[in-house]
Amino acid sequence: MTKVDYSQTIPNNVNLSDDRRLQRALEAWQPAFLNWWDEMGPAESSNYEIFLRTAIDVSAKGWAHFDMVKMPEYRWGIFLGDKEENRKIGFGAHKGEDVWQEVPGEYRAELRRLIVTQGDTEPASVEQQRILGRTCPSLYDLRSLFQINVEEGRHLWAMVYLLHAYFGRDGREEAEEMLMRHSGDEDKPRILEAFNVPTTDWLSFFMFTYFQDRDGKFQLSSLAESGFDPLSRTCNFMLTEEAHHMFVGDSGVGRVVQRSIELIKENDTLDIRQFGGIDLATLQKWINFHFSICLDLFGQEKSTNAANFYNMGLKGRFQEMKIDDDHKLDGEVYRVPEIRDNKVIFSEVGALTSINERLRNDYRDDCQKGIDRWNKMLTKAGIDFQIKLPHSAFHRNIGTFADINADINGNLISKSEWDKNVDNWIPTAADRAFVESLMVPVLEVGKTAGWISPPARGIQGMDTDFEYVKFH
Repeated sequence: MTKVDYSQTIPNNVNLSDDRRLQRALEAWQPAFLNWWDEMGPAESSNYEIFLRTAIDVSAKGWAHFDMVKMPEYRWGIFLGDKEENRKIGFGAHKGEDVWQEVPGEYRAELRRLIVTQGDTEPASVEQQRILGRTCPSLYDLRSLFQINVEEGRHLWAMVYLLHAYFGRDGREEAEEMLMRHSGDEDKPRILEAFNVPTTDWLSFFMFTYFQDRDGKFQLSSLAESGFDPLSRTCNFMLTEEAHHMFVGDSGVGRVVQRSIELIKENDTLDIRQFGGIDLATLQKWINFHFSICLDLFGQEKSTNAANFYNMGLKGRFQEMKIDDDHKLDGEVYRVPEIRDNKVIFSEVGALTSINERLRNDYRDDCQKGIDRWNKMLTKAGIDFQIKLPHSAFHRNIGTFADINADINGNLISKSEWDKNVDNWIPTAADRAFVESLMVPVLEVGKTAGWISPPARGIQGMDTDFEYVKFH
């Protein structure tokens, strides 16, 4: 088991002190990161003491080390999962060959592109959530936000390490650029559009951690299959932390549903806005919006780039080794959507070029599991309302559905029909203003805002009324 060396300026389990040139380069980047954190990280939080988890090794036990920490003193570091001896490339043209410990020269540009795109999402989410702490529904939730923030910062460190260690000057320049782009910036926005949308309310935060972080799970899982072993080991450890982010989203939305159920039952009406609750129709709009923009993160349905990444052995499919095929996809087909005669139909295309669509479908299936749990809560309470994921054609900006209008059931409609109905499907300015009106901070120990149920249990054996954040 590789321990994390906390005696170093940059905690790590990659023997950074053995490579003085790399260590100096990363130590030169570190002040820029800290400046970015101070300017773009969680607002007004530098003096708070927070019950944070910090990794001390890459095992499950070592990962779950908790203590009260001030965020500027948090020890961001570089952690790779343990090396698997005799690991082989599991897919593509190099299937069966030894994994690479160095970047294959012929795939250098493609591999760097994958790392930069993934890395750019990490600081973006911190920037998107910068002001959320001001309106936290409880200290428990505030602590969850800060835990996610510091881990997204550490995920940035993971990608920056790979760029510095394996891509020379180009990598160093890319690492610098990650701190120069900013979410929503008109001149230098983040690479992926979903990471340029501000997260200004906690309902959006819980949707973000349910939907956007779930995209992170699927992208990281695909990269964890990579034939480039340092990237694979990095992503395997990141997935451990990503699971917590999705838990925050899943449990957060579930707590909103629970509180809505309570208010509906108490007042015998679905119209619970007047009682300070988030009505189910509004919740559905937030789901429609976040799910649809996340579908775009997977790219085109038919993609030469995705095919090349797979064939090169750089990025696999979700749970590649559990799929029963030759892992080369020669002659294999997969169904993708197309528009024909003003309808959505499906046709079979080469499985290699439809890698993105398969990953998007896996993602949709995983998202549905939470929807099913929340619907069971509604059914058990006797409430005649079912939450649903919108059709994949709804509200899309990339791929087959980018230039059409479709309703939430996937029926193609005219622009005038879209304009007439869109306010029923995605949040309006008035919807957002209402939700933001509920965002009044609750900072008293053990108390929770009225629009969300308290957490079912505390963190790491602590009570729900533990002082998870101390203000100074």
